Amino acid sequence: CTPEQRADGVGAICLMAREAGVVASGALTTSQFEAAVANSLGVFGHFGTTKADINTVIMSDTSAGYASDMALDVNDLDFDAIGREAVEKCLRSQNPQSLEPGEYTVILEPYAVQDFLIMMAFTGLSAVAMQEGRSFMSGKIGQQIVDPRVSIWDDGTDPRGLPLPFDFEGVPKQRVDLIKEGVASGVVYDSYRAGKEEGKSSTGHALPAPNTFGPFPLNAFFGPGDAALAEMIASTERGLYVTRFHYTRPVEPTKVVVTGMTRDGTFLIENGKIAYPVKNLRFTQSYLGALNQVDMIGEELRLLPGMGGLGGTLQPALKLRGFNFTGATEF
Repeated sequence: CTPEQRADGVGAICLMAREAGVVASGALTTSQFEAAVANSLGVFGHFGTTKADINTVIMSDTSAGYASDMALDVNDLDFDAIGREAVEKCLRSQNPQSLEPGEYTVILEPYAVQDFLIMMAFTGLSAVAMQEGRSFMSGKIGQQIVDPRVSIWDDGTDPRGLPLPFDFEGVPKQRVDLIKEGVASGVVYDSYRAGKEEGKSSTGHALPAPNTFGPFPLNAFFGPGDAALAEMIASTERGLYVTRFHYTRPVEPTKVVVTGMTRDGTFLIENGKIAYPVKNLRFTQSYLGALNQVDMIGEELRLLPGMGGLGGTLQPALKLRGFNFTGATEF
């Protein structure tokens, strides 16, 4: 991918923003990745791949719109579609109104749902958290912990994501069901953490050394449902439409209580239609609790970059009941 090709993609978005009288910012990254692992015990693995990702924030004086996408091949990125999504969101978000905090039905775009995967992985889907007793999965394996329609797994061999056939110890990756039909099913291991438990072996989830996380699910999937986004909106009498979350932080790991804010396009839904934009809200909510109040799960998955530029996550949109917003912002 030449600099001219990257400029053409970015230019399409910038031109769209200029024609709409708004300002574009963001980043397009194309990269090659090559991993090789070898040791004197006969371990040898080699793999090369590419990836490309685009994100953009389109801003006016009173609003912002966001869009992002990712692919193995830069030619699979639709820059016009990304630009339209962000520009239209920005224009529709202008002059937001204030809204009282409280519990609302929410429709979360995949950008917001990704935070569920990241926070759940960070707080409890690693053998480290499980062995230290601070995982929301501790003592719960085999138990129903969320809605039966929710399945979350990690699979570094699935070509829909960003495949890497072995981890950074050279251990072949395997699919690990983390939550299967709402039931806590397992966590991911590297060789060191597997050695601390009887009968456990690495699942192929070692990170590059040194790291403070231990094994980590870099290729997390949130299973799709059967609902279209338009259907979610039409079925909502009153609620909030949320583009994405911002500055989220864990509060209580064993319940995955998270606090953060909405960003780049938040709207009130009334009588099955998006009524008007609202100022961003702060939430404090257990993600586990939210996943026990599922109304609908989107039918389409979106690939987004993972933590630290490693891996990627695939997730649908979600419609949830009783999401707890605790404060409002000035913007």
